[in-house]
Amino acid sequence: MPRFGNKSRRNLAQLDNRLQLILTEAITHIDFSILCGHRGKAEQNRLVSLNKSQTPWPESKHNSTPAKAVDIAPYYPTTTHIDWADREGFIYLAGIIRGIACLHGTPLRWGGDWDNDNDQRDENFRDLAHFEIND
Repeated sequence: MPRFGNKSRRNLAQLDNRLQLILTEAITHIDFSILCGHRGKAEQNRLVSLNKSQTPWPESKHNSTPAKAVDIAPYYPTTTHIDWADREGFIYLAGIIRGIACLHGTPLRWGGDWDNDNDQRDENFRDLAHFEIND
């Protein structure tokens, strides 16, 4: 059965309890890594400057304590890095995360479908690793 590694557990502890619950349940179904929970000012603004985030400090849900946003990626034990081109893997993982969030009544927004219309083709900025509480 999949389980979180040390870095993922540290990042999990930085998250809103609702995200912790969703991710803890999800890891029993699919293996993934928690890449980022809370972000400080320097890191948030660095990611904006690299065009990897569009939300400057302190407006990102990553910037709250506890964080109301998380970045996760599929984990494959046969590789040593994240395959950012694995669109299908990120979409599959998103389906599991979104389904569990729905079962728990937690409004969640995914960076692959920001407007939650179930149409990924209309997004201008894609962040397939990103999930945030939408309340």
